This record gives sequence, C-alpha cells and structure tokens, in this order.
Amino acid sequence: MSLYPSLEDLKVDKVMQAQASFAASTSRPAIAEEASEQMSARPETMGSSLYPNLQELGDYMGLSLNSDEVQRNLAMVPMGDNRVATVPSALGGMVCPVTGGDMGVRRAEIKQGLREVILCKDQDGKVGLRLRTIDNGVFIQLVQANSPAALAGLRFGDQVLQINGQNCAGWSLDKAHKALKAAAEYRIELIVRDRPFQRTITMHKDSSGHVGFIYKNGRITSIVKESSAARNGLLTDHNICEINGQNVIGLKDSQVKDILTSAPTAITVTIIPKFIYEHMVKKMSSGLIRSAMDHSVPEV
Repeated sequence: MSLYPSLEDLKVDKVMQAQASFAASTSRPAIAEEASEQMSARPETMGSSLYPNLQELGDYMGLSLNSDEVQRNLAMVPMGDNRVATVPSALGGMVCPVTGGDMGVRRAEIKQGLREVILCKDQDGKVGLRLRTIDNGVFIQLVQANSPAALAGLRFGDQVLQINGQNCAGWSLDKAHKALKAAAEYRIELIVRDRPFQRTITMHKDSSGHVGFIYKNGRITSIVKESSAARNGLLTDHNICEINGQNVIGLKDSQVKDILTSAPTAITVTIIPKFIYEHMVKKMSSGLIRSAMDHSVPEV
C-alpha cells in the first residue's frame, strides 16, 4: 500500500472541492420565501393539489370509489430482492369497463386493422355504394338496403383503401366510382378500415328509461348533468350514426326515439363529429338517405 495519494485521488479531491465551492457560492433564488417553501415541502404534499388522495376519491368524477375499490383493481408484481410493486390489474387501470357480452356493444364494435371484403354486382350491375372523398381518402357515403354492399357488412363511414389491389389514396370521386363500375361482375375485392371518424359510447338507462342526452335532427344538442351520457363522455355537436349497431342516419327523430325506447338497458351509440358528418352527406338529399340507406339490424 502506498503512503502517498495517487494522481487519480488528487484529481477526484480537486473536483469535489470545486463542486463544493460552486454550491456555496451559488446565489439564492430571487424569491426566498417561495424557494424555502419548495425546499421544505414533502413530495406527497406537493402533489396533493394535482391528484386526489384516497380520502378524496369518494367525490372524484362523481364515481363511488374508496380504497377497497382501488385495491381490487391493483395487482402485486414481484420485482426481485423480495420487493413488490403495485401496478394496475388486467383492467389496465379502468374503473368502469364497457358492459361485457352485450349484443349492442358487439354490433357497434369498431374493429382495428384492415379487413378484406369481396363483393359482386346485382342484376343491375351495381354494388349499392355511394362514395365520398375526405382528406385524400375514399369513404362510404351511402350503403343501399338489401344491396351486395349491405350484405357484405359495409357501413356508412367505412374507409375504402383498395379496390381490386389498387390503392385509393388521393383518388378523385369520379375515379373511385369508375373503378367500381369497371370491375368484374362476380368479384370485387375491397380493403376497408372500419369507420375511422366515428366512436362508440355505451350508456345505461336510469329508472325512468333515459340515458341523458337531447337530440334534434339526429344531432346531439344537450347533455343532462349527472346522467349516464355525461359520465361516459358523450359530446354535443355530434351526429348519431348508429344505436346498438343499427344505422339511424336519415330517420326522423320520432323513429330514433322509438329505437331508443325499445332498446335494452345498455345502449351503445355510435357518433361522428358534426362537421365531418355534414361533409359526408353533402349533395345527398334527406329523402334519398331516408329511403335508400340500409337501416337493418346487423348480424353478429
């Protein structure tokens, strides 16, 4: 063992001394009181104004939560060295999962990914589709009732990505319609994405049979406070496209009311923003939508 420090030790000592002198010479913050409060504040009290603690969860977002409910949705995961971490369970931290197994939820499901649809033409040489272009994409504007397109499960708002192997991105409306018209009579291959502009919301009726929203001409105008619609994130200025998977575009408000009234306790509504809906149905008469649109209940 050497009696004298090595050069490396001397360098380390000099670095430590320099750091200490720099820390001592650093000026205090301009607002001393705020700085002292920040330094004395404990981490758990600093975050209390941003996030609710367990005692406050009973009133959080109008949900009836307590520490027992929170713990039921947490799982203990071994981390090694006899340590355990608490993480959300299989529910992914959700406090209210969508009603499972409900037929309306399954009929209204917007599936991720792409799917292939094979069509043929009817006796008139048509497939029963009208298309619309939005942001260089081709979308389904109308699905005629009892047409090959309706039987294949195509819906209002679906995006057509390919027609017989040709990418549709950037196509004009005329080019898309001509591609369908020129396609073979017995086999038309489409690659489709499910309704990218739409989303589904599941709500539950209260004791009076209401879910808590008001609509006019198919557009949501008001949300009832503390209702199922409010708690589940329904928004105004959205048009109703489907109720439990059934297309209601073009129907009168009285017909929509009948569908809502006859629906089971759980109701899944498919909605689309107003400005996109108006662009989708542009240049289509309400009479054509009402008489030609497929309003049948989809099979699952």
